Amino acid sequence: MKVYLAVLDTLADWEIAYLTAELHSKRFFRNPETDCQLVKVGLTAAPVQSMGGMEIKPHMVLADLKLEPDDLLVLPGADLWGQPQSDPFLNFAKAALAEGRNVAAICGAADGLARIGVLNTRPHTANNKGHLAASFPAYEGAALYQEAPVWRDANLITASGLAPLEFAREVIGLLGVFKPDTLEAWYQLFKTSEPRYFGDLVASMQS
Repeated sequence: MKVYLAVLDTLADWEIAYLTAELHSKRFFRNPETDCQLVKVGLTAAPVQSMGGMEIKPHMVLADLKLEPDDLLVLPGADLWGQPQSDPFLNFAKAALAEGRNVAAICGAADGLARIGVLNTRPHTANNKGHLAASFPAYEGAALYQEAPVWRDANLITASGLAPLEFAREVIGLLGVFKPDTLEAWYQLFKTSEPRYFGDLVASMQS
């Protein structure tokens, strides 16, 4: 499987940090030999600069992207999702979802999906329901808005920008690369900082 990460200027580094670290390192994978590739996708081949000032060079351009059934497109937050220059990513995600492919969007990217009407017929969350309704004329999904940090509706995951850990848990769960008890112990360890969950995490890897 391949996890395609959309990269564009002002990408919010922290929102995908838990997720990319675990997918790249595979340190808690149920099978470290799992073929799970993290691929950065840009609108062009030019490097972009994240919100934290990190330069990110795409592996490929969006025009060449084709999602297979087990693949996932991750749309991280950025300042540009309300602007037309992000529309190629949003329109690609819309088409991918219609074809049954997997898409995960956090913070401004979830807002972007609302902006083009993708969230009108699907349960979802984002940063704020009132903001979506007030900002995007095409958004008609307020009745389906979930007051939760993250929400999964079949092949679509949406999350608030304040929930990078919950976002990572939901995406990792969708991919199935952790054992369920490993995923729960991992999440609880980072959420609570309770040492007992480190023991649970180690034990889950040995069972």
